[in-house]
Amino acid sequence: MNVVYVLAMAAGALLFVSWSRNPRGVPQYEYLIATFIPVWSGMAYLAMAFDQGKVAVDGQITYYARYLDWVVTTPLLLLALALTAMYRIKKDKTLIAALVGADVVMILTGLIADLSPTPLRYIWYFLGVAAFLVILYLVWVPLKAKADSQGPEIGGIFRRVAGLLSVLWVAYPLTWILGPSGVGLLNQTLDTALFTLVPILSKVGWSIVDLSSLRALQGRELPRGARAA
Repeated sequence: MNVVYVLAMAAGALLFVSWSRNPRGVPQYEYLIATFIPVWSGMAYLAMAFDQGKVAVDGQITYYARYLDWVVTTPLLLLALALTAMYRIKKDKTLIAALVGADVVMILTGLIADLSPTPLRYIWYFLGVAAFLVILYLVWVPLKAKADSQGPEIGGIFRRVAGLLSVLWVAYPLTWILGPSGVGLLNQTLDTALFTLVPILSKVGWSIVDLSSLRALQGRELPRGARAA
């Protein structure tokens, strides 16, 4: 499964590099972010393919390589989402920092949960869930308001990509709590499969939807002062 994941990440990175050669009005930093995400994630899963990046804790295998992946790539995904939401207006750096900060807390509490014995791991798990709820609030209240302020085109794109990312990200804590790290309803094989499929969809799949939506704006008249930095 890890080899399949690495190949999917490589294909995604090559696609985004190819798109960057004909950006269709989308800033190059959007392509850079989209490309770096699968490159970094692919390297993390390559480590797991080499049987690295894991440790046994409390009788369970903790794949800390996943967290090394997520602590870099999930903030970048939120950055990409924020850039889409503020595509034609000045970027709210405070809001972006709040999103990234809450995300780092979510990922690191998840790592601590995986490295903690039962029942302490559940305390850290629910702290991570609380951080996730903060992220959802920031996405669907202030960030959505900024997207909607630019009209139905940007607002519609934002709702589509934010909805997709939200649904995919809900799968992470659900898989964790139902899998071997949590109550054990999912076996290790299914847990590994889900933690392979969902990241492919949430990294490469989501970036394809996001970038293709922005690329479709090519040729449409932008308001004066569009894409202010």
